[in-house]
Amino acid sequence: METSTLATIPEAPVPPLSRKQSRTRLVTAAAVGNALEFYDFTVYGFFALLIGKLFFPVHDPIGQLLLAVASFGVGFFTRPVGGLLIGMYADRAGRKKAMVLTLLLMALGTALIAIAPTYAQAGIAGPIILVVARLIQGFSAGGEVGASTTLLLEQAPANRRGLYASWQFASQGLAALAGALTGVCLTASLSPAQLESWGWRVPFVIGTLIVPVGWWLRRTLEEEPPAAKIEKAPKLPLIDVLRDHRRAVLTGLGLTIGGTAAHFIIVFYLSIYGVKMLALPAWTAMLSGCVSGAILFALCPIGGYLSDRFGRKRMAQATRIVLMLAIYPAFVALNRWPSTTTLLAVVTALSCVHAINIGGVGAMLGELFPRAVRATGAAVVYSVGVAIFGGFAQFFVTSLIVVTGSALAPAWYVIACGLLSLIGVAFMREGAGTAID
Repeated sequence: METSTLATIPEAPVPPLSRKQSRTRLVTAAAVGNALEFYDFTVYGFFALLIGKLFFPVHDPIGQLLLAVASFGVGFFTRPVGGLLIGMYADRAGRKKAMVLTLLLMALGTALIAIAPTYAQAGIAGPIILVVARLIQGFSAGGEVGASTTLLLEQAPANRRGLYASWQFASQGLAALAGALTGVCLTASLSPAQLESWGWRVPFVIGTLIVPVGWWLRRTLEEEPPAAKIEKAPKLPLIDVLRDHRRAVLTGLGLTIGGTAAHFIIVFYLSIYGVKMLALPAWTAMLSGCVSGAILFALCPIGGYLSDRFGRKRMAQATRIVLMLAIYPAFVALNRWPSTTTLLAVVTALSCVHAINIGGVGAMLGELFPRAVRATGAAVVYSVGVAIFGGFAQFFVTSLIVVTGSALAPAWYVIACGLLSLIGVAFMREGAGTAID
């Protein structure tokens, strides 16, 4: 029989953090891996057209774009595997050790992209190296959210868990902003020939260089309570998750599906859409990324705070409905008045609602599961949902546009995923996600 998702688990006091470890340092250490992941995804997305040209020599530009966004999404195949294995490792060995592992794996993947030879330089070996790098990054990212978010939840004050966990998604916004600004600077300062020759590699080199700082932050982090004092995880946490917490799994998948579909369309795909479908200049795509990244960084913590104040379920439902109502007219406006002003207005409006929505989701995912299997449960539902509905979102909607001929296909995709999210939240138990053991 399925067990209750924490509604009856009593509140346990959270031990105060050591004086040697400030809460700012805790949040920074937990968020740095997620930030590196989305920094890399952002610059990859913004240089997708160029990467398609260099690594996939297909004569049709649409074919190049499809192959480029497919290579973007291929890393999501290994997300569920990484979520499962690293999540179980985090439950059994401690969150800190798992976080160090994910950061080093992410660094390896980013470094491989930075040095990967193009098709012209190494033939088929170039695309293979690129795909292997994305697979390594996907494996790492699969376990990152479960380990780091659960650490934040378990260290946060009882009335600030939404705020603390929201910094995971805020870091994604900051990373998107940094990636977009890097792209803007490179595009403005280098010629097209220089960008094609070596300039596109610079963002990935920068991503690799910041790893030592993140490694030091995580390596010297104090995990409280120590891993040895945490309730011992079962030998196979996944079995416990699927057997005893099926309702939590379905709720978590619903939350992830709606949020990740909206995230990858708003933050990543709209910039490509503006260039390819609306014939806007390339710098518009970079500026769009800057706007969405800045909004996520600023408003996700507000969404987390509001979820602490008014309840996560209520906030998740209300903001999801608003976003679903807004996405279709937003795409209609984009196609009726295709301009930089329209694109930025759409990105701003949608990003504001989306940021408030996902601000409380990180805490909800972790709160659905007890401590012994929390990292495994959160990692699996997040990585599976993101792998299917987020990583291939750009590929899905590009294919839908080609097949249906409708420029509004991205809006319908977000609406369909949003409905699944609302269903998942509707089945959440009242009181679930309010106590951490």
